[in-house]
Amino acid sequence: MGNSRMTVREIAKLAGVSVATVSRVSNGTGQVSEEMRRRVLEAIEKHGYRPDHLGRALAAGRHGALGLVFPGLSGPYFTELIQGFESEAVPSRASVHILCTHLRSDSDDQVLEMGRRVDGVAVIGGTISDEALLRLATMVPVVVVAGEGPGDIPSVRADNAGSMLALTRHLLADHDLRDLVFVGNPEGSPDVSDRWAAFRRAHHDLGIEPPAEPVAVSMQQADGVLAADQLLCGDTPRPGGVVCANDEIALGVLVGALGRGLRVPQDLIITGFDDMPAAALVNPALTTVRQPVRELTAEAARLILRAAERPGNTPAGSLVLPTELVLRRSCGCPAPPTAATGR
Repeated sequence: MGNSRMTVREIAKLAGVSVATVSRVSNGTGQVSEEMRRRVLEAIEKHGYRPDHLGRALAAGRHGALGLVFPGLSGPYFTELIQGFESEAVPSRASVHILCTHLRSDSDDQVLEMGRRVDGVAVIGGTISDEALLRLATMVPVVVVAGEGPGDIPSVRADNAGSMLALTRHLLADHDLRDLVFVGNPEGSPDVSDRWAAFRRAHHDLGIEPPAEPVAVSMQQADGVLAADQLLCGDTPRPGGVVCANDEIALGVLVGALGRGLRVPQDLIITGFDDMPAAALVNPALTTVRQPVRELTAEAARLILRAAERPGNTPAGSLVLPTELVLRRSCGCPAPPTAATGR
């Protein structure tokens, strides 16, 4: 019976050849004499040797691993990003190393250290400095996800502006709202910055004065609850609509509004961005923008893997993936025919 745990060194010893010769024969690369090839193949067949992905990677001067750099890991958005990245890395027999930079004072150094242990890195936009990104790109293939990198570093991002523009115009023109607020912090997030800019542009396009500033909160559901406290309490007039930078914030605002006895959408319109699975399940279902979250990192992994196969090359091109406006009850529109999110 063959031994699947037989090592390349043992096969080389049995065949009377070098480890490099076994690697060339098993990978079908390089020049090997017919006699040596025969001996290696006979040893492989007799003992059932199967080269592991790490062995192949090491023989090619690679690590058999890819890096993924996040600011943090809380919430469904980052779960979707990880699943997208692994959907391409795992079939390619590459392991995935994840680094979270939240609250790290040495984030840049940690990412550069990761670059010495992997074959390529995907970095969420706004996570580390441009200087560190440029240095990292001299070491391994690098792709920026949900943002744009400096210089020629490629990126994969969603069309934030187009659908946010359509959503805001829908609320202003079709629902005749004039007192919208934007909840989310554009500082440090390229995605949120693009969405805030599109929100303001929609107002200007229709000759309406936009808010001067967003309600700057972080991107988690608990932050949406805090935003609801700020917007729905006190002496300030209640807005007619809240446009949130992501679904997690929107769900938090929804919890805060319903907890105060407000009716959504009759008393307050709430919208999100991402179309996380929960957006279609809450009551009322959330009007939002669907972006292909998993595909962002899947595309990044594909770019990195292709570049890693050709040492010295960099990933080619940048991609902008389409988004889609999804109208549901939270803005007062009729429910769509199905509650499926397409995930």
